[in-house]
Amino acid sequence: MHDSATSSIPSRPVLRGQRWLPILLLSLLLHTILIVGVSDLIPLPTPAASHDYKQAEVVAATLITPPAMTTPAQPTIAAKQVMKKQPVRQSKPMPQTEPTIERATADATTTPTVASTEEKTATSPQSTSSEAHAAEEHADASTPNYRVSLLPSALLRFDVEKTPANGSPMHGSGTICWQADPHRYEIEGEFGVLFITALRFTSSGSIEDTGIAPELYAEKRMRRAETNTHFHRERQTISFSASTNSYPRAGNEQDRASIIWQLAGIGRGDPTLIQPGASLHIVVAGTRTAEPWDIAVIGKEAMRVDGKEIETWRLLRAPRARFYDQTLEIWLAPELGWYPVRLRYTEPNGDVLDMVLTRLNVSASAGSQ
Repeated sequence: MHDSATSSIPSRPVLRGQRWLPILLLSLLLHTILIVGVSDLIPLPTPAASHDYKQAEVVAATLITPPAMTTPAQPTIAAKQVMKKQPVRQSKPMPQTEPTIERATADATTTPTVASTEEKTATSPQSTSSEAHAAEEHADASTPNYRVSLLPSALLRFDVEKTPANGSPMHGSGTICWQADPHRYEIEGEFGVLFITALRFTSSGSIEDTGIAPELYAEKRMRRAETNTHFHRERQTISFSASTNSYPRAGNEQDRASIIWQLAGIGRGDPTLIQPGASLHIVVAGTRTAEPWDIAVIGKEAMRVDGKEIETWRLLRAPRARFYDQTLEIWLAPELGWYPVRLRYTEPNGDVLDMVLTRLNVSASAGSQ
């Protein structure tokens, strides 16, 4: 009894599993039918469809690019047409109007431009009055020359004060070196303000019976190129590096550096000529022109030089009317051998350069006439 009962228990699960097998098969069949039916109603995406979509995108991209290529071609064609039309329109009237305009401007502008340059440039008064200058120089040459006794060689030191027309005065120092022997002379001058050289000049030449005979004068101002004035003995002319002007040379002309020492030599050679109201007439060559200077003797003035009060003669050179040139004032001291103790330059724009002697070193071995 016990053996039959235990052997019949495991057979039940096998029978239950056999019952579920038809149910599973039936459910699989129903799912397959359902999937087939749904796929007919709702089409799923296929590789072919996705490939068509990509092709559509590529086709759309290629269709967009042709308009972009055609649009820039239109402006270039229009630009070429405009560029072609403009020269054609301008070239037609130009051959007709150019000759008349050029002739009219040539006829109308030649004389005004010459007049304007003569009025504005520094060479205009001199070029228009060159004949008058030449006549005056010949007249000076025919008149008796001044008696001149040139000063011994010396080194002069000055205190410098430069006062701009619209500014505050500036101070500096300067030197003038005068060297002379019986046959030759040389002048070197330099003036500086605030450690800047404002003016540098040199003059060299021979010594004649009439006094100083310059051969070359060079001047260098701050922020300007150096200029040279040539006194040609062979050609008997005076020429300039800063202009094309040329003047006859009579032999008693001076430059802007030598005129000071020539005046001192005149005072030393003939003191009777230095009197109040007197006037000395000397042709002086600058950087662009040569013209006669009328140097007036103003009178005596007392000055303090190196702590001592001395008597001086004040000489004044004022430019003539309508001449754009500087004013020069010279103080000569007979008590100091007629050496210049003060120089003052006034430019046409109002700038003033004032120099007062502080030290005088005279060479004992220097020769003089």
